Amino acid sequence: MAPTNSKSAKPSTNELAILKSLWRQSPMSAREVHETTGSLKWSFSSTRKTLERMLQKGMLTQEELHGVKVFSPAVSKVKTLASFVKELAFQVLEVDKELPVSMFADSKLLDDGELKELEMLLNEKEESDD
Repeated sequence: MAPTNSKSAKPSTNELAILKSLWRQSPMSAREVHETTGSLKWSFSSTRKTLERMLQKGMLTQEELHGVKVFSPAVSKVKTLASFVKELAFQVLEVDKELPVSMFADSKLLDDGELKELEMLLNEKEESDD
């Protein structure tokens, strides 16, 4: 099955947990992903199935390393997080002003360069999908 367009594929909560693990360290095997996402409290087979779906959606890449299939993120960490933040701010909370990136300064997931990129993305005007 061909991957779907990763630009339009928004990760679910569980997919986001997997992406966060892989953004921190990659590549990882399915077993390593399962162990680092223990908060999901699901079976190893559920982790493998989710990884397969994420591959199909174009969110991950897969390669073989020392005879083991390993996974890496294929989507941008900052762009993905910006999408979630924008949705919460604009669509859920109906904020219509620029968003203060300073509220993410203590993030364990973003470094200084990524925070600057996030600020730029958050303050971009929405483009029409037409």
